[in-house]
Amino acid sequence: MSAGLKTVILLSFVLAVGFLLIILSCALWVNWLPLLVALTFVLAPLPNALFAHCGGDEFSSSDNATGAVDLGRFLTSIIVVTGFALPVVLTHSEVLKPGACAMSIIGGGLVYGTILAYSAAFRQDDEYD
Repeated sequence: MSAGLKTVILLSFVLAVGFLLIILSCALWVNWLPLLVALTFVLAPLPNALFAHCGGDEFSSSDNATGAVDLGRFLTSIIVVTGFALPVVLTHSEVLKPGACAMSIIGGGLVYGTILAYSAAFRQDDEYD
């Protein structure tokens, strides 16, 4: 299934809503720490992107993940958990208000989900027929 213009428009709209929620969670309560959530979710796919090509050669099956690929997935999971846990920890320590925490988590989830959807929709397989 090829991704077209409608997919790009939908993903850009969802990404804009996610960033809007994060920025509103900062601006409405005059605390700019939730911008760290946007940074973590933007940086989250980088380890997977960097370590994805460290797999085996053309004779090995694509199901066997090497240590480098597993390390990339592990680092990505650490960054994603940090993105969801940071607003909760800041709310628990009374640095953030609960409304800012909820908006930051929802916005961060939308941003990361958009990045995942974009990479899944526009994935190029390296297999040649």
